[in-house]
Amino acid sequence: MLVDIVPVGEVPARVKRGASAGLRAIYDFNVKVHDAQSLPSGAYDAARNQYGAEAFIELAERVGDGDKNIAVTTEDLFYRRRNYVFGLAYLDGDGSVVSTYRLRTQSDGGFSEKASSDIFSDRVRKEIVHEIGHTLGLEHCDNKRCVMNFSPTVREVDVKEETLCGTCQREVL
Repeated sequence: MLVDIVPVGEVPARVKRGASAGLRAIYDFNVKVHDAQSLPSGAYDAARNQYGAEAFIELAERVGDGDKNIAVTTEDLFYRRRNYVFGLAYLDGDGSVVSTYRLRTQSDGGFSEKASSDIFSDRVRKEIVHEIGHTLGLEHCDNKRCVMNFSPTVREVDVKEETLCGTCQREVL
């Protein structure tokens, strides 16, 4: 299977490398990284000072030509009434998105531009693997260590592992 990574805006090389490495390691997928795309027009909500996540998924589906396509951005995303999302994917869909914006925060909720490089990279890989898991039909898992566990805070992202639990792994085979 081929997964296309579509950087949107200025995405650091280490983020693209981490996303690619996570998909190869967990799913053994071929990965193609596209050239950076401009932010989707009309996605910005000035009242929220955030971007609508759905527009990034649509962009990934238009630009990517893989079996699965994932947009990656440093912008802050929201979805419907949620204050923010780390990522979004439609179950069994072809497109998804991950934002690194809030993955740079400290686990106590404070913002850290200099969050440990290793911790930040781990978080990015986990969220990429998580969102692509949804496109493969995986729902949220109750196992707190499984990468498919719902994690609305960075503290919960930090607790889970980068891998699928046995139950989730069997579902994607």
